[in-house]
Amino acid sequence: MIKVTNLSKSFGTQVLFDDVSFTVNPGERLGLVGRNGHGKSTLLKMIVDEEHPDNGKISWPREYRIGHVSQKLDFTGETLIQEACRELQKHEQDEQWKAEKILSGLGFSRTDMDRPPHEFSGGFQVRLNLAAVLVSEPRMLLLDEPTNYLDIIAIRWLSGFLRQWKGEMILVTHDRSFMDSVVTHTMGIHRKKIRKVKGDTEKLYGQILKEEEIHEKTRINDEKKRKEAEQFITRFRAKARLAGLVQSRIKALDKQGMFDKLEKIKNLDFSFSSKPFHARTLATMEGLTFSYQENGKPLIADLSFSIGAQDRICVIGKNGRGKSTLLRLLTGELQALQGRIQHHPETTMGYFAQTNIHVLHDSMTVEEEIASTGTERQNARNICGAMMFEGDMALKKISVLSGGEKSRVLLGKILAAPSNLLVLDEPTNHLDMEACDALLAAIDSFDGAVIIVTHNEMFLNTLANRFIVFQSGGIAVFEGSYHSFLEKIGWDEEKIPEKKDNNSITETAATPVSKKEIRKIRADIISRRSRDLAPLEKKIAYVESEIIGRETDMESLNRSMVEASGTGDGSRIGELSKEIHQLQRTIESLYEDLETITLEADRFRKNYDSELKKLEQ
Repeated sequence: MIKVTNLSKSFGTQVLFDDVSFTVNPGERLGLVGRNGHGKSTLLKMIVDEEHPDNGKISWPREYRIGHVSQKLDFTGETLIQEACRELQKHEQDEQWKAEKILSGLGFSRTDMDRPPHEFSGGFQVRLNLAAVLVSEPRMLLLDEPTNYLDIIAIRWLSGFLRQWKGEMILVTHDRSFMDSVVTHTMGIHRKKIRKVKGDTEKLYGQILKEEEIHEKTRINDEKKRKEAEQFITRFRAKARLAGLVQSRIKALDKQGMFDKLEKIKNLDFSFSSKPFHARTLATMEGLTFSYQENGKPLIADLSFSIGAQDRICVIGKNGRGKSTLLRLLTGELQALQGRIQHHPETTMGYFAQTNIHVLHDSMTVEEEIASTGTERQNARNICGAMMFEGDMALKKISVLSGGEKSRVLLGKILAAPSNLLVLDEPTNHLDMEACDALLAAIDSFDGAVIIVTHNEMFLNTLANRFIVFQSGGIAVFEGSYHSFLEKIGWDEEKIPEKKDNNSITETAATPVSKKEIRKIRADIISRRSRDLAPLEKKIAYVESEIIGRETDMESLNRSMVEASGTGDGSRIGELSKEIHQLQRTIESLYEDLETITLEADRFRKNYDSELKKLEQ
């Protein structure tokens, strides 16, 4: 466990957090949320002593190991597997399979295992650092945006791996669905303070909203009472017989604390401007074939599909298979070797890609960059405000912006010109969770077609009605929802494996699983489900019993209150009011516990039911 006490941290005049305290208890998997620049990464750096607090302390038990992913790409192992095995604990040095399992889950192939680490791209080298931390099995795991360099297959694997993590964990990610699938608790940095709750992000944000509504109602009521007291003092100050009452009101005002009005938090708030389109089809691709190498194996081969006026098409698959290349072909950045792309004359595209950040001019301001699209200056200023570049922020030079801020400028340039086809390549990178939510809402309400490359399963579940799937060495078009895709096709890497005599693993897509093996796998799934659900069901039964008992006590107290009210017994009424209030708080706490445990049990049931359903198919 880790205990943080009275922690404060500032950079110049910017206060990140002020006198905050919290504890990460044994077995807690904690999601850490907050806006970009509010101190999430700084807090993790302070825990591993890469940053130092201005005040306060962070403590943990002796010999408590904390693992975090280093940004330094410094490898000493001759091969990938040797590098990963360096992190095995001393008593596990002969258990190379543990490292192989984690490397495979993160997207490394069998042939990759014997390649030198320096041969891999920067993104895969970061994956290797992540694998090394997981292999080392620390007591606490610190993960800062671990999905940034992972594709959807690796993200789904990592989600399952972390759900089984027995130690503690603090996770920072902009991917809400990933976080909610993993954590037991959520903690938010909000208004320079920290709030921690049992449950997922929805539970935390719901509590923050409720607290701030109560604060604002209390503040308004407090102001009203203060004005009434001031009016009384002013009116009766000169009345000698009321001098005692006046002095009493003055003293009460002096003692009464002031509720400050909460500072308005700026939110990314925008919508894409749509251009009218009166036909059914925006673009058509026929026999599309492309390769980066002359006479090489095509990255895209004989692909045909069309984009309807209201389509929501998600392009999915592992990294390096050609998803971004397809979008570049569609937008005209690349030319196909064979086939053709035909755009309707009225098609107007809005194109976003992280690689396009280089087209921004460092010497321009944010406002000038958005105005360069040809939009009127006032509209450019309005778009700056929508992208959270208000006032003088709009006059910042592009050269001083962070990656996330530059992404918002690119989105702003798309807003400046109405379109009827949005082409978006990984638009959530560098955005925080709140910005991702705003982007999802804007895409969902866009009156036009969208084709998007994303690994974010919340976007896939919410938006898509069609998919272009890069899998099994080819490309396929799937009509339907993401849930339907997982049920009917699924990811090759997640299909149930069959063990052969040589202990190698092959996919069931290649070789059918025997009935005996299916029975064995089903028995294992049912056994694991029972093991995981039994303690949760026991807790649910206990909490439900406690609630029934407390509510029975509440009925008894309410009857006593009616009796005391009838007799006018003031002291008894006071005592009963305190008891009822305390009991109500206990009941509410029990209901919160019941909700948390039930959600966790439902999550387990859903996962195991999904495994059984796939097995039956």
